[in-house]
Amino acid sequence: QVQLVESGGGLVQAGGSLRLSCAASGRTFSSSAMGWFRQAPGKEREFVAAISWSGRDSYYSDSVKGRFTISRDNAKNTLYLQMNSLKPEDTAVYYCAANRQVGPLGSRKIQVVGEYDYWGRGTQVTVSS
Repeated sequence: QVQLVESGGGLVQAGGSLRLSCAASGRTFSSSAMGWFRQAPGKEREFVAAISWSGRDSYYSDSVKGRFTISRDNAKNTLYLQMNSLKPEDTAVYYCAANRQVGPLGSRKIQVVGEYDYWGRGTQVTVSS
């Protein structure tokens, strides 16, 4: 059974930092694209960041570019999201996601919610002003 389990969320003041982790089990995702998405109350789930299977290519939404960094440790089957300079508008539930396909996903598809087959349950991030 495939599981993605996020951790590292919490309450932080504006300007602070958090590091999210996503531990995968049930299969290896070392050859698949993975990403982070978030959903604020009353809003649709939106793309935050994604990383290619090799870790060589990463993609970010405009709202987090320069503040967030996505990375992966394929040996540990774990995905990370380092979040710096957090803003109140970053408040949301953050979800880890993995694509079933082996190999490259494409720079456009990798940012699309519907291209991901496996999802974690999410971790709450709250940024106070």
